[in-house]
Amino acid sequence: MGISNYMGRRAKPTKGSKEQITVSDYMSRKLVTFTPSQNVMEVIQTLVKHKISGGPVVNDQNELVGIISEGDCIKQISDSRYHNLPMDDATVEKHMVRDVETIDGNMNIFDAANQFLSAKRRRFPIVEEGKLVGLISQKDILKAALNLKQQNWK
Repeated sequence: MGISNYMGRRAKPTKGSKEQITVSDYMSRKLVTFTPSQNVMEVIQTLVKHKISGGPVVNDQNELVGIISEGDCIKQISDSRYHNLPMDDATVEKHMVRDVETIDGNMNIFDAANQFLSAKRRRFPIVEEGKLVGLISQKDILKAALNLKQQNWK
């Protein structure tokens, strides 16, 4: 008796299948953003209030100019306390990361997962036509994986 290698007819991919799942399907669009002139203490309060680990910094035209994280804020607190300096003049602009890596919203979610692994980032902003349109985090990738597990994984 021979082994059959017959593959039945394959259904077209549906929304949510791995072939079509993109970053824009899981990115956050309602973002907590910061401005370059904002005080770092205000950023800390916002991070704690919203239970987030960082966020994009945008100018008046909603163009991405940087990103600030818990680590950036902790560094400022540590430096300020160590040197006994006030934090009144500690602005986001002085402590944000300016060279920000972004991800394309049309990128496949699995490629984005690999991007997180290789870049060792916690979040990537998504920019379209120079404007910030969203943000994808590692947690968003995990949500996508859970949704996929319910659909395809056995």
